[in-house]
Amino acid sequence: MKKLLTLAALAILASGFANASNSDLVKEGKKIFNTKKLGNCFACHNANGKKINGPGTLGPKLQGLSMWPEQALYDKVYNPYKTNPISAMPPFGLNGVLNDHQIKAVVAYLKTIK
Repeated sequence: MKKLLTLAALAILASGFANASNSDLVKEGKKIFNTKKLGNCFACHNANGKKINGPGTLGPKLQGLSMWPEQALYDKVYNPYKTNPISAMPPFGLNGVLNDHQIKAVVAYLKTIK
């Protein structure tokens, strides 16, 4: 019983660290999403119901992404032509605009979009 309680406590602590780490990744992803010299995603996408002044209606309104598998979101950011050959979205990973870590950060942020 003592071992079981110790394992449970360790699992709770580990999940707390993962949440803190994920929180940092989400913040980084949000910054990339909103920074012109990085992802510049906000130039084409409305996210989390925020109204965009300007050209932010070119791409689809981002909603329900919390339900998407992480790999599908990663693939869409890395190379949207894989699933949509006529996409207007640039292949951020394939073109080297965003690296693996940055794409994972954007995905972490996208997963927060309800």
